[in-house]
Amino acid sequence: MDDRYDVVVVGGGAAGLAGALALARARRSVLVVDSGEPRNAPSDGVHNYLGREGTPPGQLMAVGRDEVTGYGGQIVAGRVDAVERDGDGFAVTVDATRTVRARRLLVTTGLVDELPQLPGLSQRWGRDVLHCPYCHGWEVRDRRIGVLATGPLAVHQALLWRQWSPHVLLLAHDAVTLDAEQAEQLAARSVAVVSGPVAAVEVADDRLTGVRLAGGEFVELDALVVATRMTARSTVLASLGLEPVDVEMSGHVIGSRIPADPTGATAVPGVWVAGNITDVSAQVIRAAGAGMMAGAAINADLVEEDTRTAVAEHRRQRETMFTEAAWEERYQARPAVWSGRPNPQLVAEVDGTPPGRALDVGCGEGADAVWLAERGWRVTGVDISATALARAAEHAEAAGGQLAERIEWTHADLLRWSPEPGGYDLVSAQFMHLPPQPRRELFARLADAVAPGGRLLIVGHHPRDLRTTARRPHYPEMMFTAEQVAAELDAQRFEVLAAQARPRAAVDPDGRDIVIHDAVLLARRR
Repeated sequence: MDDRYDVVVVGGGAAGLAGALALARARRSVLVVDSGEPRNAPSDGVHNYLGREGTPPGQLMAVGRDEVTGYGGQIVAGRVDAVERDGDGFAVTVDATRTVRARRLLVTTGLVDELPQLPGLSQRWGRDVLHCPYCHGWEVRDRRIGVLATGPLAVHQALLWRQWSPHVLLLAHDAVTLDAEQAEQLAARSVAVVSGPVAAVEVADDRLTGVRLAGGEFVELDALVVATRMTARSTVLASLGLEPVDVEMSGHVIGSRIPADPTGATAVPGVWVAGNITDVSAQVIRAAGAGMMAGAAINADLVEEDTRTAVAEHRRQRETMFTEAAWEERYQARPAVWSGRPNPQLVAEVDGTPPGRALDVGCGEGADAVWLAERGWRVTGVDISATALARAAEHAEAAGGQLAERIEWTHADLLRWSPEPGGYDLVSAQFMHLPPQPRRELFARLADAVAPGGRLLIVGHHPRDLRTTARRPHYPEMMFTAEQVAAELDAQRFEVLAAQARPRAAVDPDGRDIVIHDAVLLARRR
């Protein structure tokens, strides 16, 4: 087990595994903790499960576990002893020895069938002591079936089982008193009533043979039907304030459940339930469907939380990304942030042109400035980061000769700094992405810094790069096209030489070859 998960699923039956499968396929980290106490363990097969009819329960669960782990989910055998709030999530204690943390909980611990206290009954449960005609009726069709009355719903139960066999007896067991209408219904359907309490279930050769009445009479049967009280396994939820409520049928309590909405969400934020813990009548296929729905709802809830977190971080970054502290943190975190090669559009536009005085705006670690100086330019490199400027100066010194003397490094915040008007034959701003208004103001100051006959070169990531896998910082409002920049220049002062989206081969962070586009604006001062 890891220490933290998006979701911990308590219970590894059909509901739990289906929920875990949906979550794992949604790329969530999920842990299933299963105590190995399935309600249907005694049954030979799962029924009414389309495509899986008759599959042994253990086999179905084994397939389900393989499917969950095949998508990266984790499953452990164990018992969840306690669940407590832990900040916005939950601390889940497993086998009293290990605590894991989860952002969300899906509890699918099912229910307990509380059987009548009758000797020999519990040992045959799920084999020839049955409860649900839709689960077991076909297997005992046309056999001798006794319905043990345990409450007012016994007549309804006997009439229901009559659909599967003409040989149904109602064992009154001193638990039901028939009115005239009920007696007539039973008679009309040929259901005989056996009076007197049942004393014991009798078995021979590992099969039920009948029941013994308290008066000594033996009633031959092939199957015995009992209505259990279906009690939610919900102890683990009590510490979170979730208590079961009664489940009624025709005004009679037949069990308990944890209340939830149609997706399985409980009254406690972050906690979902699915399967028999909240729906006592759910068969396996319905429990699996409920688990899948709960898993999808949990993922949607996490997506909403992830989005809120991302928006808050997006806003924080936008507010801090242009500060000196943020750039210092970025440069100090790595020995080199950039490649050390000059930007390709600078090389394309400037290589071979007569040198003069150049302004490199946002010079970073100095690759462009050094490249220009190597070609005879006198360069002013400006950056907000002292760390970047120190590295740039080192690179210039390492280049040798008189190169370093042709570069002046200036520490300044470009949002507030203004260059010398008309002082440069080349002004280069490579990938200066700012909010729209500060960007327009900066580019205007840079345009003012171009000497007559000089050139303004502005290069940025084209907005269409956001569609690629290049993983650009996703601030669409800070992207620009060359045409947008050109439109903001004074046409009386500048001649636009190029305003293009230029394709460039690149490799994305996952190693794929892709094509990106640079927005390139080149203009000459008239």
